[in-house]
Parts: sequence; C-alpha cells; structure tokens
Amino acid sequence: MATDPWGIKVNRVEVKNILPPRDIRDAMERQMRAEREKREKILLAEGEKQSAILVSEGKKASMILDADGLKQSTILKAQGDAESLRQMKTAEAEGIKMIREAEAKGLEDLKRAQADQPVLTLRYYEALSKIASGESTKIIIPSQLENIANIATTVAEVIKDPKKKEENKK
Repeated sequence: MATDPWGIKVNRVEVKNILPPRDIRDAMERQMRAEREKREKILLAEGEKQSAILVSEGKKASMILDADGLKQSTILKAQGDAESLRQMKTAEAEGIKMIREAEAKGLEDLKRAQADQPVLTLRYYEALSKIASGESTKIIIPSQLENIANIATTVAEVIKDPKKKEENKK
C-alpha cells in the first residue's frame, strides 16, 4: 500500500458527504452543460455538412446523367439524319440511273429502227406543237428555226408593249 513505508496501516476508508461550495457546483454544471451543447452543435454541423455533400453529389450525378442523355440523343438523331440522307441520295442516284438507262435504251431503239433525220425532225415538230398549245405566252425554240422564233417573239412583245417598241427602234 501507499502508506506502508511510513509505518501506517489503513484498514478502512470512509468517504463522508463532501459537497463543494455552491459557486463551484454551479461552475461545474455550466461547464458540463457547455460541453453537452458543444457536442450537440458539432453533431448538428456534421450532419448538415454530410447532408449538403450528399445533396451536391446527387445534383452532380443528375447533371452528368442529363448531359450524357442529351449527348446520346444528339448522336442518335445525327445518325438517323445521316442514314435518312444517305437513303434519299441512294434513291435519287437509282432514279437518275433508271432515267439514263431509259434514255440509252431509247437511243438504241432509234438506232435499231434506223430512224433517219426526217423522222426525228417530224417528232421534234410534234413536240413543239404540244409545247405551243400550252398556256405560256413566250415560246423559245432551240433549233434552226431559232432566228425565226426570235423575230416572232420580238414582234409579239413589241406589239404588246409600246416601250419595247421604242427601245427596238433605238
């Protein structure tokens, strides 16, 4: 024991009611209350911090997913537009090819039929008569008759518009 070197032997210790003075007890209570309030505020602050972090991470994840979705949507739309354009151009090319093949077949048929210049000229005049029977007021004829057609068109326009009549005189 702690008292043995002094030659004292302690058999029993009793603690009597020890009450510190009132002001010390008040101080101790205030200190305990302050410690509890401090721990409470720290725990509340930690909780709010964790809550704010989790909310922020949730918003971040949401924005990332929204952006990724928009990116995927844009990519898929562009791919769809590209495929649509590719199919339209392929159809256009096939149409042009069919027209060229029909023209080539028509020329081959003409060669086989041995159509000569008078037959072709007759067909040309038939086509011109169909054009002339339309509702248009001006007809331009791209052939050897072009000069006559130009003169006829000019005369017709001069008769209709007196200003052009004066311009032609100049």
